[in-house]
Amino acid sequence: MTDKALRLGTRRSKLAMAQSGQVADAVSRVTGQPVELVEITTYGDVSREALAQIGGTGVFVTALRDALVRGEVDFAVHSLKDLPTTQPEELALAAVPVREDPRDVIVARDALKFTDLPRGARIGTGSPRRMAQLNAYARTHGLDIETVAIRGNVDTRIGYVHEGRLDAVVLAAAGLNRIGRIDEVTDFLSVDTVLPAPGQGALAIECAAFDADLVAALGELDDPHTRAAVTAERSLLAALEAGCSAPVGALADLLTDGPVIKEMRLRGVVGTTDGSRTVQQSTTGSVPLTHDGAMALGRELATEMLAQGAAGLMGERAH
Repeated sequence: MTDKALRLGTRRSKLAMAQSGQVADAVSRVTGQPVELVEITTYGDVSREALAQIGGTGVFVTALRDALVRGEVDFAVHSLKDLPTTQPEELALAAVPVREDPRDVIVARDALKFTDLPRGARIGTGSPRRMAQLNAYARTHGLDIETVAIRGNVDTRIGYVHEGRLDAVVLAAAGLNRIGRIDEVTDFLSVDTVLPAPGQGALAIECAAFDADLVAALGELDDPHTRAAVTAERSLLAALEAGCSAPVGALADLLTDGPVIKEMRLRGVVGTTDGSRTVQQSTTGSVPLTHDGAMALGRELATEMLAQGAAGLMGERAH
């Protein structure tokens, strides 16, 4: 390692810049090198189409990965839930740092909780996964809501509520934490109500696979438990053959007895966006100590969900 600045590729959004800035500081600490941010515009940033329409998978990632392969940046930071489940051979997923809060949250008018929203409340989200689970919850709990497809950054989405165009919007707690706006949340959605996207709240730090020194240095930021959890979640997603815009929720969490970690529980859900049909399953096992073990946990749960009819609930399956 030298004193030469490392170039970190990042999307230009406020959230991406905030999380990349936090990673840059951490990388500087472990390498002793300065880190400069290189802003890259991705297809997902410029397209105004709904994510589900433009494929979801990789739309925020491809331009960053291309810059890595071309050597224009030394490493890149992604929201892990945006990564396609197949890892390119020429790139290394060098680190998955400690995960932020994986939950979804509501920002609603009049500081309302989700269950206190008025009849016919309009809730904005760009995620089929969130729509499916919110509508399913509403159906089983006698709530009357309408989910509305929206796009845009955090400011745009929260603005729809302040302008009175929507009663509430659904966002990720992690993103609001990272940009210092968590105090605007009016309700944290329990993972028993809405399972997050696979990998939600986690970051992925990628670099060229051949750069062994950089892979090792970035690896200092890796959190083994977070990596095992998100690997299991993404294995489930891959085994369901679903892209990251599919209505699939998954969360692997650690079951503890005091300070002792006992087991890992993986939960998965898939449903139609109107909430009329869902398949939800969970499996619990010893905490995977290897990549293959975490992958096996995800595949095991996917097999159970497919046996319950999950494939028929996802619409267009991504290949």
